[in-house]
Amino acid sequence: MTPARTPTLSPHSRNSHRAGSLTWLMLMVCGALVQVTACGAEPAVSIPAPTIDSPKAAGPMQTAVVAGGCFWGVQGVFQHLRGVKKALSGYAGGSNSTAEYETVSTGETGHAESVQITYDPAVVSYGEILQVFFSVAHDPTQLNRQGPDTGPQYRSAIFYANDEQKKIAQAYVAQLDQAHVYGRPIVTRVDPLKGFFAAENYHQDYLTNNPHNPYIVINDLPKVQNFARVLPALYQPKPVLVAKGR
Repeated sequence: MTPARTPTLSPHSRNSHRAGSLTWLMLMVCGALVQVTACGAEPAVSIPAPTIDSPKAAGPMQTAVVAGGCFWGVQGVFQHLRGVKKALSGYAGGSNSTAEYETVSTGETGHAESVQITYDPAVVSYGEILQVFFSVAHDPTQLNRQGPDTGPQYRSAIFYANDEQKKIAQAYVAQLDQAHVYGRPIVTRVDPLKGFFAAENYHQDYLTNNPHNPYIVINDLPKVQNFARVLPALYQPKPVLVAKGR
């Protein structure tokens, strides 16, 4: 099992002392907790909006599922996106029988740590969700890893629910690659959604509930700060929490 991401997580974190030591070392290198935007998190990239997108229109709530490394930070970002009604951490890419944190952490289940985003299509489009995903939520050029976390469970992926989502996702990846907005090719997979399985309760709202956790301070809070700075028209200051919707 890959080392857990924090020294005080839950009974799932038996190997966490190593991760905790490395995290605190990173904090010392960075110099101070309040100066973390220069290290740790992947840098935000200003990217064009997708040329192919679904039109905004009133209708039933829609869902999108993406994977971009540890779901704590990805969930935390999308909880600040205008039009999002719920962002749920979970697992996608594998079966229900293996959708459990320690099992997924072996990297042998086919699952990726993912976030299911429920959104109002009259307020935010599927393409705008992907713009946030590619710009501030993660680095789409890292293969089977994200920041300090390694393994296929931390891969970059978009799980499409229908042909329209597939078309928009594939076109956007091609558009960004052709524009050379990153220094390396995009490795994001575009795969059919075969199922999404919610993660354990202690993973939900983790960024909001643990703002002083060293892993969150270094790797995830800068993503939210970058979101507000890079895409202010899509950003909402108050997060939409899973706990509020129960």
